Amino acid sequence: MMKKMKLTLAGLLVLVTGIIYGQTTITLYPDQAETKISKEIYGHFAEHLGRCIYGGIFVGEDSDIPNTRGFRDDVTGALIDMKIPLLRWPGGCFADTYNWKDGIGPRQERPSMVNVHWGGVTEDNSFGTHEFLDFCELINAEPYINVNVGSGTVREASEWIEYVTSSNISPMTDLRKKNGREEPWDVKYWGIGNENWGCGGEMTPEYYSDVYRNYASYARGARYKIACGASDSDYNWTDVLMKKMQGKRNIMQGLSLHYYTITHNWQKKGSATDFDENEWFTTLNKTLFMDELIQKHSTIMDKYDPEKRIGLIVDEWGNWFDVEPGTNPGFLYQQNTLRDALVAGINLNIFNNHADRVKMSNIAQTINVLQSVILTKDDEMVLTPTYYVFKMYSVHQEATMLPATVKTGEYKMDRRSVPTVNASASTKDGVVSVTICNLNPNESESVEITIPGSDFSEASGQIISAQKMNAYNDFGKEELVSMKEFAVAKPKNGKLTLELPSKSVVLVQLK
Repeated sequence: MMKKMKLTLAGLLVLVTGIIYGQTTITLYPDQAETKISKEIYGHFAEHLGRCIYGGIFVGEDSDIPNTRGFRDDVTGALIDMKIPLLRWPGGCFADTYNWKDGIGPRQERPSMVNVHWGGVTEDNSFGTHEFLDFCELINAEPYINVNVGSGTVREASEWIEYVTSSNISPMTDLRKKNGREEPWDVKYWGIGNENWGCGGEMTPEYYSDVYRNYASYARGARYKIACGASDSDYNWTDVLMKKMQGKRNIMQGLSLHYYTITHNWQKKGSATDFDENEWFTTLNKTLFMDELIQKHSTIMDKYDPEKRIGLIVDEWGNWFDVEPGTNPGFLYQQNTLRDALVAGINLNIFNNHADRVKMSNIAQTINVLQSVILTKDDEMVLTPTYYVFKMYSVHQEATMLPATVKTGEYKMDRRSVPTVNASASTKDGVVSVTICNLNPNESESVEITIPGSDFSEASGQIISAQKMNAYNDFGKEELVSMKEFAVAKPKNGKLTLELPSKSVVLVQLK
């Protein structure tokens, strides 16, 4: 019998053992619960890319599509219902070609620009700082603004921060008031550059570290400054950044990490909807790599920051497939299936279990781009399987992470294997919430949840699943993937047993 142990870092210790196939045990430890799951872990990302902003979020006041101040009412309502906590903007690669002053003042007087990164289309800047922050207030989301380091200047960035956050008398605050906003906005999160190792300037970590320190020293109104972190497993980037920030106590509060799940390779990513079980397995296997990435980057951060003052910010993640046939390759529009729901559930479980270091994440992207939660076409709107995962997992926001051990079997494909079950748990207001993913698309899984010393007498459940692994929701058709009630037995003597259907994401709540 395994001895009770103090669980650290990830909180969830996944043990793939020689237990009987089709049996999983999850043991929770409420007496060790001490880490809060930041609501910002459930953040989103909206870039000026394809139809994310225009046609997705913003249609303008004169549109026939029902809107409030130009923002689509259906999208606004859906995001509020999903409990979106935070939104990152304006990019992405777009951020490092963006001059914020082009996006303020009367819309008819704003200069246009060419979106060189995404499709070469003309950007008219009708959605700018005021519109973004107005939209965040409308959907009750914290704003996260990324400043231009790749092609911008320190002065440009510092004046943007002053324009948004300052209440002093100054040219920037006078300009804001002239443009219709008397009081400053409360914007806590500011990203200093984006992917500066790539589209943000092709910089080395040593060079970017010095550039960052220069920008950050003038970002006086930014309370939470986020440095551009590594791509995938570039552990040297993290080491250099952390080392060069030593002794500069308040210069960096967050360090980003970008990782996309790509089933094949960057040249041929595969279809979002037309795939077989081998591609299903490969996608989930590559998604699980997120856990290793977080562990290894966290270990480097721990070396320089053992108090965990600096948050790991996974501000771009999600599935990246080939665009849908017949669409603009630069718009990154892809459908969203049950496979995407599993990817979302797995990633969010990983982030929950690393909540001591991971303080924010942002799925890419909110609407009509990559692994979006919403798709729109003219006046129609579709809620994707990923949308329902975020709605289901909202119970974890600001809850206390419950450390756990998970003993599970293996889901195998050829000579490869992954744990059959992936899970995380939290407690809030006397309710324990456990989110569980069954990665096996063919077999159900018997799961026993144990909470030593508990006296829970009620349990309820919700499920996201479908008959086919590539099921998706489409315009003008009945939803094939949504969140439904899931019957579970009453807990007895601190234990709850359930049968976890194949290819499913399940929430169990105990009271």
